[in-house]
Amino acid sequence: MTAGKQFNRVAVPYGGLSAEREVALNSGMTVIQALKDAGYDVVTHDVTDKAALVEWIGQLDVDVVFPMLHGRGGEDGQIQGLLEWHRLPYVGSGVLGSALAMDKLRAKWVFASAGVATPPFAVIRSDAEREALQTQLEYPVMVKPVHEGSSIGMSRVDSAEQLAAACTEAFRFDSEVMIEQFIAGSEYTIGIVGDIALPPIRLEAANTFYDYNAKYLSDDTRYFLPCGLDAQREAAIKELALQAFRALGCYGWGRVDLMMDEAGQAMVLEVNTIPGMTDHSLLPKASRAHGWELPQLMHEILATVVLPK
Repeated sequence: MTAGKQFNRVAVPYGGLSAEREVALNSGMTVIQALKDAGYDVVTHDVTDKAALVEWIGQLDVDVVFPMLHGRGGEDGQIQGLLEWHRLPYVGSGVLGSALAMDKLRAKWVFASAGVATPPFAVIRSDAEREALQTQLEYPVMVKPVHEGSSIGMSRVDSAEQLAAACTEAFRFDSEVMIEQFIAGSEYTIGIVGDIALPPIRLEAANTFYDYNAKYLSDDTRYFLPCGLDAQREAAIKELALQAFRALGCYGWGRVDLMMDEAGQAMVLEVNTIPGMTDHSLLPKASRAHGWELPQLMHEILATVVLPK
Protein backbone atom coordinates (compact mmCIF):
# COMPACT_ATOMS: atom_id res chain seq x y z
CA MET A 1 0.00 0.00 0.00
CA THR A 2 1.26 3.47 -0.87
CA ALA A 3 2.24 5.45 2.23
CA GLY A 4 -0.72 7.52 3.45
CA LYS A 5 -3.34 5.74 1.33
CA GLN A 6 -5.11 4.30 4.37
CA PHE A 7 -7.00 7.61 4.04
CA ASN A 8 -9.20 8.69 1.17
CA ARG A 9 -11.10 11.85 2.12
CA VAL A 10 -8.94 14.71 3.42
CA ALA A 11 -10.12 18.03 4.87
CA VAL A 12 -7.88 21.09 4.48
CA PRO A 13 -8.64 24.18 6.57
CA TYR A 14 -6.39 26.97 5.33
CA GLY A 15 -5.93 30.74 5.40
CA GLY A 16 -6.87 31.62 8.95
CA LEU A 17 -6.96 34.81 11.00
CA SER A 18 -3.32 35.26 11.97
CA ALA A 19 -0.77 37.75 10.66
CA GLU A 20 0.38 34.93 8.35
CA ARG A 21 -2.98 34.59 6.56
CA GLU A 22 -1.68 35.45 3.08
CA VAL A 23 1.08 32.87 3.33
CA ALA A 24 -1.37 30.25 4.64
CA LEU A 25 -3.73 30.91 1.73
CA ASN A 26 -0.93 30.19 -0.75
CA SER A 27 0.32 27.21 1.24
CA GLY A 28 -3.18 25.81 1.43
CA MET A 29 -3.71 26.02 -2.31
CA THR A 30 -0.43 24.19 -2.91
CA VAL A 31 -1.37 21.38 -0.52
CA ILE A 32 -4.93 21.10 -1.88
CA GLN A 33 -3.64 20.68 -5.44
CA ALA A 34 -0.94 18.22 -4.37
CA LEU A 35 -3.49 16.10 -2.48
CA LYS A 36 -5.77 16.04 -5.52
CA ASP A 37 -2.83 15.10 -7.75
CA ALA A 38 -2.04 12.29 -5.30
CA GLY A 39 -5.55 10.89 -5.70
CA TYR A 40 -7.26 12.07 -2.51
CA ASP A 41 -10.82 13.37 -2.24
CA VAL A 42 -10.28 16.85 -0.78
CA VAL A 43 -12.69 19.01 1.24
CA THR A 44 -11.55 22.61 1.84
CA HIS A 45 -12.43 25.54 4.08
CA ASP A 46 -10.96 29.05 3.92
CA VAL A 47 -10.90 30.04 7.58
CA THR A 48 -12.15 33.60 8.03
CA ASP A 49 -14.25 33.20 11.18
CA LYS A 50 -13.66 31.11 14.32
CA ALA A 51 -17.31 30.22 14.89
CA ALA A 52 -17.68 29.07 11.28
CA LEU A 53 -14.53 26.93 11.63
CA VAL A 54 -15.86 25.27 14.78
CA GLU A 55 -19.17 24.52 13.04
CA TRP A 56 -17.41 23.17 9.94
CA ILE A 57 -15.19 20.84 11.97
CA GLY A 58 -18.17 19.61 13.95
CA GLN A 59 -19.89 18.51 10.73
CA LEU A 60 -16.88 16.97 8.96
CA ASP A 61 -17.18 13.50 7.48
CA VAL A 62 -13.59 12.81 6.47
CA ASP A 63 -10.79 10.37 7.19
CA VAL A 64 -8.16 12.93 8.22
CA VAL A 65 -7.60 16.69 8.52
CA PHE A 66 -4.56 18.44 7.01
CA PRO A 67 -4.40 21.88 8.71
CA MET A 68 -2.67 24.59 6.68
CA LEU A 69 -3.02 27.45 9.13
CA HIS A 70 0.24 29.23 9.89
CA GLY A 71 0.70 31.19 13.09
CA ARG A 72 -1.78 31.75 15.89
CA GLY A 73 -4.85 29.57 15.79
CA GLY A 74 -3.12 27.06 13.53
CA GLU A 75 0.33 26.23 14.89
CA ASP A 76 -0.22 26.95 18.58
CA GLY A 77 -2.35 23.95 19.58
CA GLN A 78 -5.77 25.58 19.23
CA ILE A 79 -7.05 23.74 16.16
CA GLN A 80 -5.22 20.59 17.25
CA GLY A 81 -7.19 20.60 20.51
CA LEU A 82 -10.46 21.16 18.65
CA LEU A 83 -9.75 18.26 16.31
CA GLU A 84 -8.87 16.00 19.22
CA TRP A 85 -12.13 16.96 20.95
CA HIS A 86 -13.96 15.70 17.85
CA ARG A 87 -11.70 12.62 17.63
CA LEU A 88 -10.61 13.56 14.13
CA PRO A 89 -7.17 12.34 12.99
CA TYR A 90 -4.95 15.16 11.76
CA VAL A 91 -1.57 15.80 10.23
CA GLY A 92 1.29 17.13 12.34
CA SER A 93 2.21 17.76 15.94
CA GLY A 94 -0.26 17.58 18.80
CA VAL A 95 -1.42 20.24 21.22
CA LEU A 96 1.70 20.33 23.39
CA GLY A 97 4.30 20.19 20.61
CA SER A 98 2.44 22.80 18.58
CA ALA A 99 2.08 25.18 21.52
CA LEU A 100 5.72 24.86 22.55
CA ALA A 101 7.11 25.31 19.05
CA MET A 102 4.98 28.44 18.52
CA ASP A 103 6.23 29.94 21.79
CA LYS A 104 9.85 30.95 21.14
CA LEU A 105 10.55 31.62 24.83
CA ARG A 106 9.25 28.32 26.23
CA ALA A 107 10.88 26.46 23.33
CA LYS A 108 14.21 27.99 24.38
CA TRP A 109 13.68 26.76 27.93
CA VAL A 110 13.05 23.24 26.63
CA PHE A 111 16.09 23.39 24.36
CA ALA A 112 18.26 24.42 27.31
CA SER A 113 16.99 21.55 29.46
CA ALA A 114 17.43 19.03 26.62
CA GLY A 115 20.95 20.14 25.73
CA VAL A 116 19.96 21.56 22.33
CA ALA A 117 22.34 24.38 21.39
CA THR A 118 20.53 27.69 20.78
CA PRO A 119 21.67 31.34 20.71
CA PRO A 120 21.70 33.30 24.01
CA PHE A 121 18.61 35.43 24.61
CA ALA A 122 16.64 37.64 26.97
CA VAL A 123 12.93 38.43 27.12
CA ILE A 124 11.22 41.74 27.87
CA ARG A 125 7.61 42.66 28.53
CA SER A 126 7.82 46.45 28.79
CA ASP A 127 9.80 49.50 27.67
CA ALA A 128 11.18 49.76 31.20
CA GLU A 129 12.68 46.27 30.92
CA ARG A 130 14.11 47.16 27.53
CA GLU A 131 15.75 50.32 28.93
CA ALA A 132 17.28 48.32 31.80
CA LEU A 133 18.68 45.74 29.40
CA GLN A 134 19.86 47.75 26.40
CA THR A 135 23.29 48.75 27.73
CA GLN A 136 24.05 45.14 28.73
CA LEU A 137 23.58 43.65 25.28
CA GLU A 138 26.30 42.66 22.84
CA TYR A 139 25.17 43.98 19.46
CA PRO A 140 24.00 43.03 16.90
CA VAL A 141 20.89 41.28 18.23
CA MET A 142 17.64 39.98 16.76
CA VAL A 143 14.35 41.27 18.16
CA LYS A 144 11.38 38.90 17.80
CA PRO A 145 7.77 38.68 18.99
CA VAL A 146 7.61 35.50 21.05
CA HIS A 147 4.46 34.11 19.42
CA GLU A 148 4.76 35.02 15.73
CA GLY A 149 6.18 33.22 12.71
CA SER A 150 7.32 34.08 9.16
CA SER A 151 9.70 36.71 10.63
CA ILE A 152 6.71 39.00 11.29
CA GLY A 153 7.68 41.85 13.64
CA MET A 154 11.32 40.77 13.60
CA SER A 155 14.28 43.14 13.27
CA ARG A 156 18.05 43.06 13.35
CA VAL A 157 19.43 45.70 15.71
CA ASP A 158 23.02 46.88 15.42
CA SER A 159 23.15 49.41 18.28
CA ALA A 160 21.37 50.49 21.46
CA GLU A 161 20.00 53.50 19.60
CA GLN A 162 18.02 51.19 17.27
CA LEU A 163 16.62 48.95 19.99
CA ALA A 164 13.60 51.04 21.05
CA ALA A 165 12.11 51.21 17.55
CA ALA A 166 12.63 47.49 16.96
CA CYS A 167 11.00 46.57 20.27
CA THR A 168 8.08 48.92 19.58
CA GLU A 169 7.51 47.11 16.28
CA ALA A 170 7.68 43.69 17.97
CA PHE A 171 5.28 44.80 20.73
CA ARG A 172 2.71 45.52 18.01
CA PHE A 173 2.35 41.76 17.64
CA ASP A 174 3.01 40.41 21.13
CA SER A 175 3.22 41.28 24.81
CA GLU A 176 6.46 39.29 25.11
CA VAL A 177 9.50 40.16 23.01
CA MET A 178 12.69 38.10 22.70
CA ILE A 179 16.07 39.71 22.20
CA GLU A 180 18.39 37.07 20.81
CA GLN A 181 22.11 37.24 20.14
CA PHE A 182 22.74 37.62 16.41
CA ILE A 183 24.82 34.75 15.07
CA ALA A 184 27.18 35.65 12.26
CA GLY A 185 27.41 32.70 9.94
CA SER A 186 25.29 30.55 7.64
CA GLU A 187 21.58 29.82 8.03
CA TYR A 188 20.19 26.37 7.30
CA THR A 189 16.71 24.87 7.28
CA ILE A 190 15.91 21.18 7.57
CA GLY A 191 12.55 19.65 6.74
CA ILE A 192 11.35 16.68 8.77
CA VAL A 193 8.85 14.00 7.75
CA GLY A 194 8.37 11.25 10.30
CA ASP A 195 11.85 10.16 11.37
CA ILE A 196 13.50 11.45 8.19
CA ALA A 197 15.48 14.69 8.11
CA LEU A 198 15.37 15.94 4.53
CA PRO A 199 18.43 17.43 2.80
CA PRO A 200 19.46 20.71 4.48
CA ILE A 201 19.15 23.95 2.54
CA ARG A 202 21.56 26.85 3.08
CA LEU A 203 19.96 30.27 2.75
CA GLU A 204 21.54 33.47 1.55
CA ALA A 205 19.19 36.46 1.69
CA ALA A 206 19.89 39.76 -0.05
CA ASN A 207 18.83 41.57 3.15
CA THR A 208 20.54 41.50 6.53
CA PHE A 209 18.57 38.41 7.52
CA TYR A 210 16.00 35.97 6.13
CA ASP A 211 12.93 38.17 6.69
CA TYR A 212 9.33 37.97 5.43
CA ASN A 213 10.22 39.54 2.09
CA ALA A 214 13.11 37.13 1.57
CA LYS A 215 10.93 34.15 2.51
CA TYR A 216 7.88 34.83 0.38
CA LEU A 217 8.34 37.71 -2.06
CA SER A 218 11.91 38.27 -3.17
CA ASP A 219 13.50 36.50 -6.10
CA ASP A 220 16.96 37.56 -4.85
CA THR A 221 17.18 35.00 -2.04
CA ARG A 222 19.67 32.25 -2.89
CA TYR A 223 19.10 28.62 -1.92
CA PHE A 224 21.96 26.13 -1.85
CA LEU A 225 20.92 22.50 -2.23
CA PRO A 226 23.18 20.59 -1.72
CA CYS A 227 23.98 22.90 1.17
CA GLY A 228 27.77 22.73 0.77
CA LEU A 229 28.63 20.98 4.03
CA ASP A 230 30.69 17.81 4.08
CA ALA A 231 28.85 14.56 4.85
CA GLN A 232 29.81 14.53 8.52
CA ARG A 233 28.65 18.09 9.24
CA GLU A 234 25.48 17.63 7.22
CA ALA A 235 24.66 14.50 9.22
CA ALA A 236 25.34 16.40 12.45
CA ILE A 237 22.93 19.26 11.71
CA LYS A 238 20.26 16.81 10.57
CA GLU A 239 20.59 15.00 13.90
CA LEU A 240 20.45 18.33 15.77
CA ALA A 241 17.24 19.21 13.92
CA LEU A 242 15.65 15.90 14.87
CA GLN A 243 16.78 16.37 18.48
CA ALA A 244 15.17 19.82 18.67
CA PHE A 245 11.98 18.59 17.00
CA ARG A 246 11.62 15.69 19.41
CA ALA A 247 12.56 17.77 22.47
CA LEU A 248 9.43 19.89 21.95
CA GLY A 249 7.26 16.79 21.57
CA CYS A 250 6.72 17.42 17.85
CA TYR A 251 5.97 14.69 15.34
CA GLY A 252 4.59 14.11 11.87
CA TRP A 253 6.17 16.82 9.79
CA GLY A 254 7.84 20.18 10.30
CA ARG A 255 10.91 22.27 9.67
CA VAL A 256 13.81 23.29 11.89
CA ASP A 257 15.78 26.49 11.30
CA LEU A 258 19.32 26.86 12.60
CA MET A 259 22.48 28.91 12.31
CA MET A 260 26.08 27.77 12.09
CA ASP A 261 28.54 30.31 13.45
CA GLU A 262 31.96 31.05 12.00
CA ALA A 263 33.51 28.46 14.33
CA GLY A 264 31.23 25.73 12.99
CA GLN A 265 28.90 25.58 16.02
CA ALA A 266 25.31 24.86 14.96
CA MET A 267 22.50 26.42 17.02
CA VAL A 268 18.75 25.94 16.65
CA LEU A 269 16.65 29.05 16.09
CA GLU A 270 13.15 27.57 16.02
CA VAL A 271 10.88 24.71 15.05
CA ASN A 272 7.97 25.19 12.63
CA THR A 273 5.15 22.65 12.94
CA ILE A 274 3.21 23.72 9.80
CA PRO A 275 5.91 24.85 7.36
CA GLY A 276 5.22 27.11 4.43
CA MET A 277 4.22 25.37 1.20
CA THR A 278 4.26 28.31 -1.23
CA ASP A 279 6.32 28.46 -4.42
CA HIS A 280 9.07 30.18 -2.39
CA SER A 281 8.93 27.68 0.48
CA LEU A 282 11.75 25.45 1.58
CA LEU A 283 10.25 22.11 2.54
CA PRO A 284 8.97 21.39 -1.01
CA LYS A 285 12.47 22.13 -2.36
CA ALA A 286 14.03 19.70 0.14
CA SER A 287 11.37 17.09 -0.60
CA ARG A 288 12.17 17.17 -4.31
CA ALA A 289 15.88 16.86 -3.55
CA HIS A 290 15.05 13.79 -1.45
CA GLY A 291 13.21 12.31 -4.43
CA TRP A 292 9.63 13.11 -3.45
CA GLU A 293 7.54 15.30 -5.71
CA LEU A 294 4.63 17.01 -3.97
CA PRO A 295 2.04 14.22 -4.44
CA GLN A 296 4.45 11.67 -2.92
CA LEU A 297 5.21 14.13 -0.11
CA MET A 298 1.48 14.18 0.68
CA HIS A 299 1.48 10.38 0.93
CA GLU A 300 4.52 10.44 3.20
CA ILE A 301 3.10 13.11 5.52
CA LEU A 302 -0.26 11.36 5.80
CA ALA A 303 1.56 8.14 6.67
CA THR A 304 2.78 9.81 9.89
CA VAL A 305 -0.72 10.55 11.24
CA VAL A 306 -1.34 9.36 14.78
CA LEU A 307 -4.86 7.89 15.03
CA PRO A 308 -7.04 8.77 18.06
CA LYS A 309 -7.19 6.11 20.77
